[in-house]
Amino acid sequence: MAVLNKIRQQKFILIALIALGLLAFVISVPDILNMTDSSGAKQSYVGSVNGIDISREDFLQKVEVAQRQAGPSATNTQVANRVWEQEVRKAVMESQFEELGISVEQDKMRDLIKTSLATNPQFLNEAGLFDENKLNEFVANLKELAPQPGFFNGQPITYADWTNYEKNVASGALQQNYYNLVKAGLTGTLAEGELDHKLEGNKVDIKYVQVPYTSIPDSTISVSKSDISAYIKDHKNQFEVEETRDIRYVEFKEEATLEDEEAIKAELRVYLNGRLVDETGRKDTIIAFSKVKNNADYINLIANSNVKFDDRFVFKNSLPTEFADSIYNLNVGEVFGPYKHDGNFKLTKVIAEKNIPDSAKVRHILIPFLGARSATPEVTQTEAEAKTTADSLLAILKRDRSKFPEFVKEFSSDQGSAANEGRYDWHPYNTMVPEFNDFEFEGEVGDLGVVKTIFGFHIIEIEGQKDKKRAVKVGTISRKIEPSEATINKVFRDASKFEVDVDKKDFQEVATESKYNVRPINGIKVLDENITGIGSQRQIVRWAFNEETEVGAISRFTIPSGYAIVQLVAKHDKGLMSVEDASATVLPKIRKAKKAQLIKERITATTLEDLAAAENTSVRSASAITMKSPTISGAGREPMVVGAAFGLEEGETSDLIEGERGVYMVQVTKVTPAVELDNYQAAANRVEQRKTGAVASKVYNALKAAAEIEDDRAETQVQ
Repeated sequence: MAVLNKIRQQKFILIALIALGLLAFVISVPDILNMTDSSGAKQSYVGSVNGIDISREDFLQKVEVAQRQAGPSATNTQVANRVWEQEVRKAVMESQFEELGISVEQDKMRDLIKTSLATNPQFLNEAGLFDENKLNEFVANLKELAPQPGFFNGQPITYADWTNYEKNVASGALQQNYYNLVKAGLTGTLAEGELDHKLEGNKVDIKYVQVPYTSIPDSTISVSKSDISAYIKDHKNQFEVEETRDIRYVEFKEEATLEDEEAIKAELRVYLNGRLVDETGRKDTIIAFSKVKNNADYINLIANSNVKFDDRFVFKNSLPTEFADSIYNLNVGEVFGPYKHDGNFKLTKVIAEKNIPDSAKVRHILIPFLGARSATPEVTQTEAEAKTTADSLLAILKRDRSKFPEFVKEFSSDQGSAANEGRYDWHPYNTMVPEFNDFEFEGEVGDLGVVKTIFGFHIIEIEGQKDKKRAVKVGTISRKIEPSEATINKVFRDASKFEVDVDKKDFQEVATESKYNVRPINGIKVLDENITGIGSQRQIVRWAFNEETEVGAISRFTIPSGYAIVQLVAKHDKGLMSVEDASATVLPKIRKAKKAQLIKERITATTLEDLAAAENTSVRSASAITMKSPTISGAGREPMVVGAAFGLEEGETSDLIEGERGVYMVQVTKVTPAVELDNYQAAANRVEQRKTGAVASKVYNALKAAAEIEDDRAETQVQ
């Protein structure tokens, strides 16, 4: 309503804005539709791997299929990123297959498809065995229907989708063959087995003195920008970064105020108490909720609840946890509320009560019909014909229930229960669809009948029920807690004023004056999607990376919760991380190195006792230290110190050693060599297992790191 009012009030301005918007749209449409680059050349590819181009059209088709499969739970950006990684893996591996001459021949491909679909019910014969003729018929039918889809496992699938599926199966087999070839070249030698055994079995006991780095205050160590810059240059691989953007924003939330909440509760109290005359004196009779007989119409139509009436009984554990006692203990006809729950204010009435088993055990036969949910293409019976079939089977079963398993195997389309003679073992109330649930829980053990659901006609036998307890049928009038029109208008005005003010004054200064919270977000990458605090916001990322958006630019974005006023704070080019950005990581490392140098320069002691006395600390001991687990009792993980200790003879004292947490002096007090083995084959086998177990991940990651990958998705605007 607030938006409509603004439109009515400023219609001439709006018309002008629409005209300008249309002009801008017309100017920009060609780039959006044709995906052109800055030179005007059409972009046919979204990237390349080792010289293998990834077609834009093919990529977008795969994203579309993947999006359908993922459903609404995954965003387009998430799906596109997933498909991109799949395409990169495929291209990386295919270059290896081509170089080695590995391929999947036709006979092998047929075997792979058979194995992949061996248990799929769509391709099984009456004996439950894979039927290749059914598969051939299915593929031929898809080809004939192309480009229209057929159905696979109840889901639409085109011939192009099927060929992609075959390619994926082949690719998976090729990858497995490739990894097997790599594994065949890996072995654990006896020498490696002996070394591994000794790394684990050789032990030393030591005495040591630790001079911790914390003995020198951080404030006394000076680290310059040139120090940090030099460190970055010496460790370039650690500080290579992608192009990024820094932004900051203020969020203006359209959320209900306390006044809005009180107004919603006041409205619900009208239904709680009833009303005969409204504020103007006009008769507007509303019966109190507790006195209503037709609860469904009252809740759905008169009160217009945003949660509709559910005509089912529930147990106490299904009621809102914090209010379960208050609702469950009501008498029939009594009402509880208004209460706040799950973003709503609610009134809940106990409409009826009965004792119901909390779990049941049944067996059933499902007879589907054309149009029923999950009916496969093989289903040809109409609803009337399916009902006749179900009734005929029921009549036979009433005379001889021993035929139930036989009828399940021959007639039931529910593969989930067919393997168990149509049985669903003990399961709780309200697990099944309503009609099925009502029959099994409101009937008696031994009842046998036909029930229609969205899946077809079920012949159900109740085999068991247990633990009857009180259940209640409740009706709830619910109002979503949302801002009023006045609140929405105020948020709009506040956002607009802030947007105007920050165009003239400093962003942070204006926010501080108005007591708004500024959220800085740093290091945004070109293909990022989420903005911390406001979720998926590709529109903001695109704006931040637009060449025309300058540092300091401000823009307003409509977000699900209201508005975000965003400022671009900084642009960071691809290359080495700046001194400022790297300082948080580098500063502690340089500081530690400088402290180590200072500590070593001030120490003149050559024995543990003299060092401990000079540094006002003590000599400590640690036993059974191994190279495989370089941890020192009382000091933590210190691989450099442990390595140095294993280089000493028994009784020998080390020079000063720079460790992770301080500078150390170590004396070896005992050396215990590993037990000599007659044969190191078992240890060699363990080494080989570790090597081969890491093949799939490490080999691909190494190939990917060595590959030449160009990701042009941002330039071609596919995300």
